Amino acid sequence: MRSQAFSPREREREKNGVLGSDSAFLPPPFFLILCLAAAHSISFTATPPFFSVLCSLSRLPADLIHLLHFRTSGEYHGHSFGFIIIIININIRIKIMQVVEKKYITPEELKEHNKPGDLWISIQGKVYNVTDWAKDHPGGDVPITNLAGQDVTDAFIAYHPGTAWQYLDKFFTGYHLKDFNVSEVSKDYRKLWVEFVKMGLFEKKEHVTLYTLSSVVVMFAIVIYGVLSCTSVWAHLGSALLLGLLWMQSTYVGHDSGHYEVMSSRQYNKFAQILCGNCLTGISIAWWKWTHNAHHIACNSLDYDPDLQHIPVFAVSSRFFSSMKSYFYGRYLKFDALSRFLVSYQHWTFYPVLCFARVNLYLQTFLLLFSRQRNVPDRAYNITGILVFWTWFPLLVSCLPNWPERVMFVVASMAACSIQHLQFCLNHFAANVYVGPPSGNDWFEKQTSGTLDISCSSWMDWFFGGLQFQLEHHLFPRLPRAQLRKVSPLVIDLCKKHNLPYRSLSFFEANLWTLKTLRTAALQARDHTIPPQNLLWEAFHTHG
Repeated sequence: MRSQAFSPREREREKNGVLGSDSAFLPPPFFLILCLAAAHSISFTATPPFFSVLCSLSRLPADLIHLLHFRTSGEYHGHSFGFIIIIININIRIKIMQVVEKKYITPEELKEHNKPGDLWISIQGKVYNVTDWAKDHPGGDVPITNLAGQDVTDAFIAYHPGTAWQYLDKFFTGYHLKDFNVSEVSKDYRKLWVEFVKMGLFEKKEHVTLYTLSSVVVMFAIVIYGVLSCTSVWAHLGSALLLGLLWMQSTYVGHDSGHYEVMSSRQYNKFAQILCGNCLTGISIAWWKWTHNAHHIACNSLDYDPDLQHIPVFAVSSRFFSSMKSYFYGRYLKFDALSRFLVSYQHWTFYPVLCFARVNLYLQTFLLLFSRQRNVPDRAYNITGILVFWTWFPLLVSCLPNWPERVMFVVASMAACSIQHLQFCLNHFAANVYVGPPSGNDWFEKQTSGTLDISCSSWMDWFFGGLQFQLEHHLFPRLPRAQLRKVSPLVIDLCKKHNLPYRSLSFFEANLWTLKTLRTAALQARDHTIPPQNLLWEAFHTHG
């Protein structure tokens, strides 16, 4: 029992129904009833009808009709008083909540909090300060810094499990976003997401990971046998090509485990990432997460999406000719004479360069893991995994009888895996591009605009690893790849409803679109008189 003295100012505030942050008052109607009881020194056993009225007036739930004894004592006018409420119901707890008036912040004010050291975001109209959390964010700090200063509800829904919502309250600033509205596209997207949750699609991983890992083990055994036990150069060539296919399938498991848990626990999932990424392919899962999460958030943004920033070798847009700044790498992509020369012939060099693209990925892995400027999660595990790869792979190559076959083996294995690098390019190179940071209010539209699907028969799903459903994957990145074909018709219907592009091309058509895009930029690079074009021009000429 606690005594509380009420000043005239507080009684006036209570009378007017104004509850400040420094008040611990009960809601006015309930407070009035208790005061009347105290003033008349009432002592009685309340009947159910009386308590029903009390619950109604005091705004308490009607199912709390378990009051057995209500006794008050004290004086009302300027003196302290106390109450004893005895409620017998072990399943019910009464919480007297403090009534606080909502505080609002405008979208313009929120936008000011978008710099390192000052990162605010809005989710469903509530504003959160994630400045200190950014460095510990499992998806890295890049998605947060790119989206800070705006509402990110759709992106949060897409990339986080339902359990993530419970952690938001500790970042709440107390502000709500003023004039918060949800577009019709976002409403339908969220409804579709809810339907998938109800159907349990996010949990139905089936046995894709088991089958893929089993095939990787079998292929690895065949490769070892072909190199160590066969003397035919054709057997060695076949082993190299099979190793390239192994790298592809292993990468798919690493990709899946980076978006959702493919194993029974988080620890086993991390082990699968290191095994399939670092140990088997030589490409760090830490590097992949760093770049891939940025790509998903800023899909086809020329200055924010690292998957489009390939100067001096490739340029999908003439906007790169102005040496634009990469906000991902934090430097300018200098378009000099060498870049102009290489880009001018990129539609001819495209496929040959892809055959050796892994060399660049190996280099990027080393630059990240041994960088002192960046905080790399699980750096030691990643370095250990890379050392495993650079132990078994050179050792395997050294078992070949002569240097010509060793060179052939390395080149053939990389060339075989270039099909996967090609697929990544087909999904985005020929799609629409834009300049600037990603925005939360048209997140769905940006994903549809910057993505192409590859149509194929269901028996080829294993070969493409589910990435042929690129738009479905971008909209629902946590959805297991076994479910992407099932949800594709629903995504198509949603795009049709809102007049948004859904482009699904055959593998051959996608190659033509990509080559046409590269050729258009190449011809523009050769013409020194053509000034950088504006974004409207780019939108109409993305496909050449």
